[in-house]
Amino acid sequence: MTPWQQELTPTGTLRVGVAYAPKPTPIFVTQDSAGAVRGVALDIGKALAEHLGVSLELMVAATTAELTEACVAGAIDVGFMPADDERRKRLDFSPPYFMIESTFLAAAGAHIKTLADVDRADVTVVGVAGSTTIRAAARSVKAAKIVAATSVAQAMAMMQAGQAQAFALTHDALPPLQQTLPGSLILSGAFQVTGVAMAMQKNRPAALAKVSAWMVQAKTDGTVRRALDDAGLNTLTIAPISASLSAPTS
Repeated sequence: MTPWQQELTPTGTLRVGVAYAPKPTPIFVTQDSAGAVRGVALDIGKALAEHLGVSLELMVAATTAELTEACVAGAIDVGFMPADDERRKRLDFSPPYFMIESTFLAAAGAHIKTLADVDRADVTVVGVAGSTTIRAAARSVKAAKIVAATSVAQAMAMMQAGQAQAFALTHDALPPLQQTLPGSLILSGAFQVTGVAMAMQKNRPAALAKVSAWMVQAKTDGTVRRALDDAGLNTLTIAPISASLSAPTS
């Protein structure tokens, strides 16, 4: 085996981790009642496995926090997730294929029109446990209460029940969720901008070089563009070839 094979595909397959949500996003896949998975991360993972000449073994998790732990433990070879500073202490990342902007979905009647309006003592902000977005939301507010949900679906259930007035999530993921919450508002601006990439265990330089070079190729040859389009995300833009993992918060 070559060094990259020993580091990236030690079992002879590419073990890929993805997280699911009710609607497809550049990060999350969807999963139907029969267990069939569809989405951007899966398509990119399949393309990488084909490029490497190996089969794909899929792990589907409820959150990117679960994928983080699976990557750290070596239970999966690559996982798809936002690459914030906290995760980069524990994992290495490919170049990003998408840049996410995190904002809030504000409930009707909460009198929240701007990002600044969220930071009030009478506001409860919900986010997905262990996600880069909930960590950034906690840094961006001082007076509001932050609570963690185990999934996007649970967070939306809390919004619909009036248990939370704002949902911290990536902007691209919110439009379909907004449709299920009458009168809600997606706030303009962002409290965090972060790259979405493939993560792997640290200290695997050959694997990281192999995946990083392929990701640049995938952004150039249309692989990433097709993955977004096939998921119905035609209006979203892929990360530039030269994009870094993090951008300043706006």
